[in-house]
Amino acid sequence: MFRSLFSHLSNATFKKRLHPFSERLLNHVPSQCSVCMAWPSNGLVCEPCVTRFAQPVRRCTGCALALKAGISADIKRCGACIVKPPPWDECLAAVSYEFPWNNCIASYKFGNNPAWAKVFSLLLNSTSSIEHAVDRADLLIPVPLSTARLQHRGYNQALELCKHLSSENTDAHLLLRIKDTLTQSTLSRSERLKNVKAAFAVEPLRTQELQGKRIVLVDDVMTSGATLSAAAASLRQAGAAHITAIVFARTEE
Repeated sequence: MFRSLFSHLSNATFKKRLHPFSERLLNHVPSQCSVCMAWPSNGLVCEPCVTRFAQPVRRCTGCALALKAGISADIKRCGACIVKPPPWDECLAAVSYEFPWNNCIASYKFGNNPAWAKVFSLLLNSTSSIEHAVDRADLLIPVPLSTARLQHRGYNQALELCKHLSSENTDAHLLLRIKDTLTQSTLSRSERLKNVKAAFAVEPLRTQELQGKRIVLVDDVMTSGATLSAAAASLRQAGAAHITAIVFARTEE
């Protein structure tokens, strides 16, 4: 399965800038895997590393945390999500936020390397539940960045994922970030919740577009879920009928 997914991975953004002859030449030049450094690789991550580090995991459909081994297949949610359901209908993740994906995400977000979006989106689509959710969605909405962070980074990593998952259904202007917030990684859970409270709002003139719609809300990483919860609550309040939160990586407890 992974062979077909990764056989064509390459830095498309870079290749588009090349002279056609140079592009044909580049297709025959091996690249190095970012994880194991093996040569040759067909892209940023080689097939053996994908097979090794992206094995399917049974996850809670409420918070996307990995379910403990031995739990009945009939149980879909962890106890915490049964007691206190999240503001979305389901939450899905492709991998755990651990080696090597934590380093890959750091390169993606802070290393000015948006080419990772293609790798991550292929891994997302290799998860059947995620592929199904994307196919059924009316709209894919990325979690928006603050203006300052977007200017500093140059791109919204969640939006880049959306474009690769379903560019025709992606809407980057329906959900707005109306409050600049501190970086979540430096805060405790309670501080994260307070930090993103009232940080998002639906574009006032477009709320009708959400009525009765199936929404896929996309971000790269989920830790406490505070950011996704605040964004999902705004979408739900505006009339979204079904919300699936999708992240590439989930931090495990």
